[in-house]
Amino acid sequence: MTHPFYSIHAHGLVRVAAGTPAASVGDALFNADATIAMAREADAAGVDLLVCPELNLTSYAIDDLHLQSAQHRATAQALARVVEASAGLAPVLLVGAALPRNGRLYNCAIVIARGRVLGVVPKTFLPNYREYYEKRWFASGAGLTGLTIEVAGQQAPFGTDLIFAAADLRGFVFHTEICEDYWAPTPPSTAGALAGALICTNLSASNIVIGKARERAMLCAAQSARGICAYVYSAAGPGESTTDLAWDGQGLIYETGDLLAESERFVSGTMVIADVDVEKIAQERLRNGTFNDSAAFTAHPETRFRRIAFEHQPTLADIGLHRPVRRFPFVPNTPEKRDEDCYEAFNIQVEALAKRLSATKSEKLVIGVSGGLDSTHALIVAAKAMDRLGKPRSDILGFTLPGFATGEGTKANAWALMLALGVTGEEIDIKPAAQAMLETMGHPFGRGEPVYDITFENVQAGLRTDYLFRLANQRGGLVLGTGDLSELALGWCTYGVGDHMSHYGINAGVPKTLIQFLIRWCIRTDQYDVATDTVLEAILAQEISPELVPADASGAMQSTEDKVGPYALNDFFAHFVLRHGLAPSKIAFLAWHAWRDMESGRWPLDFPADARTAYDLPTVRLWLERFLQRFFAWSQFKRSALPNGPKVSGGGALSPRGDWRAPSDGTARAWLEELAANLP
Repeated sequence: MTHPFYSIHAHGLVRVAAGTPAASVGDALFNADATIAMAREADAAGVDLLVCPELNLTSYAIDDLHLQSAQHRATAQALARVVEASAGLAPVLLVGAALPRNGRLYNCAIVIARGRVLGVVPKTFLPNYREYYEKRWFASGAGLTGLTIEVAGQQAPFGTDLIFAAADLRGFVFHTEICEDYWAPTPPSTAGALAGALICTNLSASNIVIGKARERAMLCAAQSARGICAYVYSAAGPGESTTDLAWDGQGLIYETGDLLAESERFVSGTMVIADVDVEKIAQERLRNGTFNDSAAFTAHPETRFRRIAFEHQPTLADIGLHRPVRRFPFVPNTPEKRDEDCYEAFNIQVEALAKRLSATKSEKLVIGVSGGLDSTHALIVAAKAMDRLGKPRSDILGFTLPGFATGEGTKANAWALMLALGVTGEEIDIKPAAQAMLETMGHPFGRGEPVYDITFENVQAGLRTDYLFRLANQRGGLVLGTGDLSELALGWCTYGVGDHMSHYGINAGVPKTLIQFLIRWCIRTDQYDVATDTVLEAILAQEISPELVPADASGAMQSTEDKVGPYALNDFFAHFVLRHGLAPSKIAFLAWHAWRDMESGRWPLDFPADARTAYDLPTVRLWLERFLQRFFAWSQFKRSALPNGPKVSGGGALSPRGDWRAPSDGTARAWLEELAANLP
């Protein structure tokens, strides 16, 4: 486990912490010792950046004591003690103190790394309303740039124009602001992010009142989303004066709008840790032209900021991963988000299909119903679309098209589903036509030989689609495609006159793993009747198979996942390739952490316990290599000729008119070589 692959620092991750050291009412040396103790705790935990509360060394709620010389001297002693102690510690420390400079007192964030004061940032916005009275004691840092200040015997940069960047850890670039700064309409962290900071931080002494914790979380989420950054927030906690106020010590870590970690509140001496993905943040900024436009519209803040470099000396050891990684990134794993997202996904499809039917004035909807997951989901979406349009479900013409390997179980499920939904069902046996075609072609199977090659498979797949299009011509219908996003990513579809083609690809934006959850949502929320739910349960329990090759001597049916790999892994890979453009070795690192232990992490509540599994690193590597080959080198020509279909997930889509545009004659070499070079 000494290979760099196992280190978060090899994969563009930075470990941050929001800490609330034990506080006092103006005992600066006590506060220093509490801060040092927490810094040592952070060091032991492999933390790169520790953010403490506003004025945590001086104390916040001491009112006019801020203007006492003795308090200033005690603060200076406390700060010197922390700087000295930091020399042997790895984390960069962000601590708060009130510092006099040039006849004014500033509420400051002091940045300390390995015994060096990297810089001092004064607070810009000073609250002076309701319970706040900061302008009585402090001066605003607004407009102070290019200056220096003496701290702990060192001359350090001073001003609101500072961002800090590790010279030896790519992406470890941060900005700091103080409390009220991010309540303002123009938070300084916006300029900091536009200047290049990937991590924004906030030292806060926000007192607690009912509902304020939610407000802080909302602001953190919003700022991290708008600024395309991580946001680390640390509020003052127990120990501050309760003369008129109270304190809860809330710590929050957000990344591009998502909560990574939150501390326990009303507890002294707490610290919450998370690994933020600065590489993913940087990639997201590359994709978001509005971010760069915002920098241009504000005259490029990077030209006005001083970038303070420091040597961080990151470790390449395995220090674990402090970050939630969903096994199913297209599927939320919390009940409240799961149901909301399933509702949206399902209705996106229903509304899209309803609009297409209205626009084409199609009399009928033609669909091939195999009894598998994809056609099942397309059919239940079609039924709801007809309901929404006020049209009879009998206008859906469902066809079973059994071939040489169609199982009786799946065919029975197809018929049961059509009957339960009240659609018009018919059956056309494609075996005679397929046999005739194979004979005409001179294929060995046409002479009675058991040869089940790609031609044998695609003759069946092509005939099915050919029948559906001609049936649509005959009966005034629109052919509804059933193939999903997972199959498109892998190229697991028969090109042209095959399951690749339709008049409208309703499932093209939905990965296989999400389809399973959508069907479960339909059952759980009573979208249909009991008879339909019973069939849906049976379909969910089946193994995924194209049913194009007859069972072997043991009776085992053809298995899709034996050929292309587990869809759970393939959807995981597709998400991080499509949505985030991450390197294959990093995708492998995240997949290994997500899937190596089925007892750890959170599973979606309705995921069957007997279907839970784990994948070791060699298995992840095997299927990732095959995914990369299929995705980048073999399958783009199919995606370049997709029929229309709605985008459903923010995780990405594969339409050449939307999220994904790539050459059909590309190569997977760069991705395969990166993976080979960086895995143990």
